[in-house]
Amino acid sequence: MYPERVHHGPDGRAVEVHTPTPITTAAVTPAPLVPAQPGAIPSVASVVLPDGRVVTGYAINPVQPEPTAEKPAVSRAVVNVALGGVGLLAMCGGLLLLTTFIAALTALITQLVTLAAVIFGGWIAVQVFSVSGHKGGTTVNIRKAVIKRNHFHG
Repeated sequence: MYPERVHHGPDGRAVEVHTPTPITTAAVTPAPLVPAQPGAIPSVASVVLPDGRVVTGYAINPVQPEPTAEKPAVSRAVVNVALGGVGLLAMCGGLLLLTTFIAALTALITQLVTLAAVIFGGWIAVQVFSVSGHKGGTTVNIRKAVIKRNHFHG
């Protein structure tokens, strides 16, 4: 398709030159048109317009849509039962979600109460077993105490 020729450039190196060969196209002749005769010759209709002109032409029948199959009638009772079933399923799902939410909320509250008890119990334990500070009881300054009839007065 592309004959190759080798030429030498000005510096003496070989240079390949590709020359495309044109493609000849075959002459395409269209098929002869054969006029087709209609099965029946339509009738010619003439219409007189309000301004007096007459329009003559073939009457064109409007295109009729294909008949569609009739859908079977659905009973109202069947529709009501189906809708009631959908409503019942939705209600059951909602109750299941509500029950799950209540159970999760109860578990959360139980964990918070347990956490508060552990923290408060730890605080109490630190206060009781703490070494710093005074050790429980009432501090009495005996030097200032006056003993009178077996009573201490401060």
